[in-house]
Amino acid sequence: MALLHLTEEQIRTWTREQKDRWWFENVFRGDMPQLTLRSALTGFCLGGVLSVTNLYVAAKTGWTLGVGLTSVILAFALYRIFSRLGARDMTILENNCVQSIATAAGYMTMPLTSGLAAYMWATNNVLPLWQIICFTIVLSILGVLVAFPMKRRFINDEQHPFPEGRACGVVLDALYERAGAASGMFKAKVLSIAAALAGGVSFISGESFMRLVQEKWLGLQSSWHLPHNLDGWYYALVEKGLLPLPKLAGVDIRQLALSPTLDFAMIGAGGLMGIRTAVSLLIGAVLNFVIVVPIMISLGEIQPRAGVIAEGTALFGRAHILNTWSLWWGITMMVVAAMVALFARPEVFVEAFRGLTGRRRAAAPGTDVLKDIELPLPVSWIGIPIVGAFGVWMAHDWFGVHWLLGALSIPFIMVLALIAVSSTALTGITPSSSLSKIPQFAFGALDPRTPAPNLMTAVMSAEVASNASNLLMDIKPGYMLGAKPRQQAIGHVIGIVAGALAATPLFFILFGLTNFDPASGKSVMDTMVTDKFSFPGALQWKGVSDLVTAVFGEDGGRSLLSNSILWSMAIAGFAALVMEVLRIRTKNRFPLSPLAIGLGVVVPPDSSLMMFLGALLFWVAARKYGSQPQSRGHAIWVDSQEPICAGLIAGAALIGIGDILVKVFVFG
Repeated sequence: MALLHLTEEQIRTWTREQKDRWWFENVFRGDMPQLTLRSALTGFCLGGVLSVTNLYVAAKTGWTLGVGLTSVILAFALYRIFSRLGARDMTILENNCVQSIATAAGYMTMPLTSGLAAYMWATNNVLPLWQIICFTIVLSILGVLVAFPMKRRFINDEQHPFPEGRACGVVLDALYERAGAASGMFKAKVLSIAAALAGGVSFISGESFMRLVQEKWLGLQSSWHLPHNLDGWYYALVEKGLLPLPKLAGVDIRQLALSPTLDFAMIGAGGLMGIRTAVSLLIGAVLNFVIVVPIMISLGEIQPRAGVIAEGTALFGRAHILNTWSLWWGITMMVVAAMVALFARPEVFVEAFRGLTGRRRAAAPGTDVLKDIELPLPVSWIGIPIVGAFGVWMAHDWFGVHWLLGALSIPFIMVLALIAVSSTALTGITPSSSLSKIPQFAFGALDPRTPAPNLMTAVMSAEVASNASNLLMDIKPGYMLGAKPRQQAIGHVIGIVAGALAATPLFFILFGLTNFDPASGKSVMDTMVTDKFSFPGALQWKGVSDLVTAVFGEDGGRSLLSNSILWSMAIAGFAALVMEVLRIRTKNRFPLSPLAIGLGVVVPPDSSLMMFLGALLFWVAARKYGSQPQSRGHAIWVDSQEPICAGLIAGAALIGIGDILVKVFVFG
């Protein structure tokens, strides 16, 4: 059916009781199946798989991807096929429940690749798997309890758009119209083809998979796999003396991480990212690794970790360059840009706190028509202090956070959640990165002796706030389609468990933490950060933590930051401020993103290049087919852009993860 909505006049003048009654009588779908056994199981399984792909992408790029539309299309196609075999087709509300569960699972990767990873690096201690599972589940349930009271204000009363959530509701409605069914199946086929292509290439380039097939199964003496590096042919000719060895500042450019690789997951991520962000990302990579780093090497500010430059034996590597010098100006640019963007939108703060001081238009006692389907408010008011107390106890007992600082993080959650939800409601953007810096600096200033206070209190407050705002994004389509909010809350908890159980054990296996031995001399950070996984999010968290500890500590940062690093931070901060102000003043027409430029410093250059190529591919396709809505090219490259990108990411990520698992369990 066509989606019904209130007019601007009705939103402005009606009381919440009137709006709730209108929704109950005109939109609510009554007892249509929603949280059924099959929707719960489908969401649980899809959420587990999609959280795994999110873990892979976040470890490589620092970005977490929304999986709502992907889960909608996959569930729709799956049950449409089952219906042809005689099964009952899934209702629109069952499908919406699947996406709620799957997206809740996808968000479980956020702390794993940011704050928790940074804490393990800072303390050089691997947290027990069961502690991470319990801690992330408790924090995520706290996010659910915080989100649902806000739903009544931001969704029921003020009818905020939550752009990505609204788009998901529109897609669901279109899929279940007769004309939309064919379109939905077409997008599912496109997604499957993209996944098969990316997965196939990843399979033949997977060293462990090829060893398994050729040596174990076929009995061959050796194996071949498609080289990851696209410039391998060039260096083969270099070894034969036919071509010169490319150098910058007297250093082999491969030591500066300048060696492109074929990665379909990054191509898909670039397609979702957009051309402007991808261009800025590539600029950051080129500026750092091609221009700034060679200059610093020439000046002696960056020393090799081994060998001598003059003798041609110098060893650098991206991780060494990043940790000893480049990380600081990249992080400064990201932090300044994120904070300017946040505080440049005063309407976010006005909207966030208007409901705390203004006259509320709540329903009168006894007139709440939604009391039997909404999550009861006492569940949140009682649950928040109880679940919050568990979180505070875990932070104190497991991570060494003082009781008082842990307790202060609970009201911090409410404040940051109001800001995050207001931003997400208005723009679709959850400012997770910038919000995390607020508690890091605040709690770090209170207790600068160790990294635990600024990292773990930030995980508690900022991650819960971000989780709450993202969950509201997923509640929005349910409201549009007439779903029962209480069942959506249960679905979110199912997704939380699915994501924790799927992503956390894989986190340990993928990143070499299952058999970590402190006596080996290799740190947790060196174990996790490789040429394949750079953990940009965690690097940013740890960099800010180190800066906070240094600035508020006894030596004022003198032992950590050289003069060249301080100058680079000052220049980067000023440049980020100017560019972000220009972007805001020109209403986003300024072509560069300082946040993405800073991210390009942290992300491996080969990933930045592949993301740029992915964004360029879809930008060119949109230019060519955007004005031809009836063409086949438009249907594939414009209408199906997101399914193609999701397929590329899922296919490459799942096969890439499988290759690592084969290496660990078969050849390890």
